[in-house]
Amino acid sequence: MFQRSALTLFLAAGLIESAIAQTPQPLRLGIIGLDTSHVVAFTKLLNDPANPEHVPGARVVAAFKGGSPDVESSRTRVDGFTAELRDKWNVEIVESIPLLCQKVDAVLLESVDGRPHLEQVKPVIAAKKPVFIDKPLAASYRDAKEIARLAKEAGVPWFSSSSLRFWPEAMRLEATTDQAEIQGVHVWGPAPTEPHHPDLMWYGIHAVEMLYSVLGSGCETVTRVHTEGADVVVGKWKDGKLGVVRGIRRGKQDYGITLYGDKAILHSENKPFGYRPLLVEIVKFFQTGVPPVDPEDTLEMFAFMQAADLSKAKGGASIRLDEVP
Repeated sequence: MFQRSALTLFLAAGLIESAIAQTPQPLRLGIIGLDTSHVVAFTKLLNDPANPEHVPGARVVAAFKGGSPDVESSRTRVDGFTAELRDKWNVEIVESIPLLCQKVDAVLLESVDGRPHLEQVKPVIAAKKPVFIDKPLAASYRDAKEIARLAKEAGVPWFSSSSLRFWPEAMRLEATTDQAEIQGVHVWGPAPTEPHHPDLMWYGIHAVEMLYSVLGSGCETVTRVHTEGADVVVGKWKDGKLGVVRGIRRGKQDYGITLYGDKAILHSENKPFGYRPLLVEIVKFFQTGVPPVDPEDTLEMFAFMQAADLSKAKGGASIRLDEVP
């Protein structure tokens, strides 16, 4: 009896070892820019299997500090986030982006400031590493187009997104567009501004992402009404749909979606949102090379936000997206 049990245990152990050997090793990820809370939140979910929200398949192993001295939310936080990744999560802090690329399979470009993204992504593209570029993709439509051009020429897969695009409520309402004829969408969310970025690109981008997650591309013109406490931006789509973004700077700060259909008006519910759905998509993207968001949709979204700034500068005039430089 003892011998048979021992043999059974031995064989079982062998099978377990074989299964472990065949299990793919987690992808090694590198982070560029340690000046946003996303770097800590993402690392917690990726590197801690005990976390109930753990996302398997990838680990953060190295990072490049970065930082923007003229952006307060970068300057005042970058050292603390760097120390936490280094000391708590044993992430190696490296001195350059090319060196980072030598140590990893894929890259998370996380710099909170969109201005350096173009220069920071160039060595990543040169190293042929797939890259997720956190919001905002860039601080101008021109830079966003250049990032897309360089990546396409090099054959490097990339995508950019706000976590709100993958908010379960946004995805639930997006799914209804296949069954109903949608007349328009109204979204809202906080929209504080930052002087180095077009207004919506800094934080209002979250609400704009929700709009595009439901409506998709096809906007022709943008008109903006601006006050100190809020912005209302109206986009007219080719098929006549209206997409409305309310960016909130005064009063209750919250996110939401209303979808106007041919037979019903649907509303998002007050449900929590977090980073896990986005991280699941990021890891899947790194594993497959297939982006969950079409780069062309992202570029149109940046034209939409740039057009909103042009409309503001022209006193609320309607701006055609195909005329945005």
